[in-house]
Amino acid sequence: MGIILKKKLEDGSMLGMWEITEDINVLLNQVKLSGTELERFDGFLSHARKLEFLSVRALLAKMLNPDVKIAYNGNWKPYLDDSSHNISISHSKNLTSILLNKTKRVGIDLEYMSHRIRKVAHKFINDNESINKNDLTEKYHLYIHWCAKEALYKICDKKDINFKLNLFIKPFQLNNKGVIKGTVDSEKINEEFDLNYFKYDNYIIVYTSKV
Repeated sequence: MGIILKKKLEDGSMLGMWEITEDINVLLNQVKLSGTELERFDGFLSHARKLEFLSVRALLAKMLNPDVKIAYNGNWKPYLDDSSHNISISHSKNLTSILLNKTKRVGIDLEYMSHRIRKVAHKFINDNESINKNDLTEKYHLYIHWCAKEALYKICDKKDINFKLNLFIKPFQLNNKGVIKGTVDSEKINEEFDLNYFKYDNYIIVYTSKV
């Protein structure tokens, strides 16, 4: 299917989403891989990992141009080799997403909602956070928390952050889309962020940006 969303946001960010329905050869024809990228691509043993890798670069090509390349810092945080934008990337099941901004830090996460999240909620929900216990909405509420914390983790450069101890999502009214507030409180960072969330099919997407 290819690109399903390319949207300029109010804060100047650009949000893109790609739904993977193509095979590897189709995606390969839509990207221009460098020698380093091709070597990395050939090293993947997983077919799904190859599709993910190509979909990210195909989406970036549609959002900017095919010549922009993705590099990674020591924490495996992605950046663009031409320094034209800050970038955050997320992938789950058949969807890939990218958030770009020329001047602000960015963080995005998307997740396909499965039933397993209740089993691991104790690893990222702290005692001060409020979760809706209604059987019909608890899973949705937990996934918004998880995605929000992933987005915070990414925007803060993945530096010494524990999801349960250092990240807090303030109580919010549950809707199909909205804005929630999250805080990061660690030895190096103490900041509050506005996080936008929305639902697409059975996926949750949360993103944030800040100077």
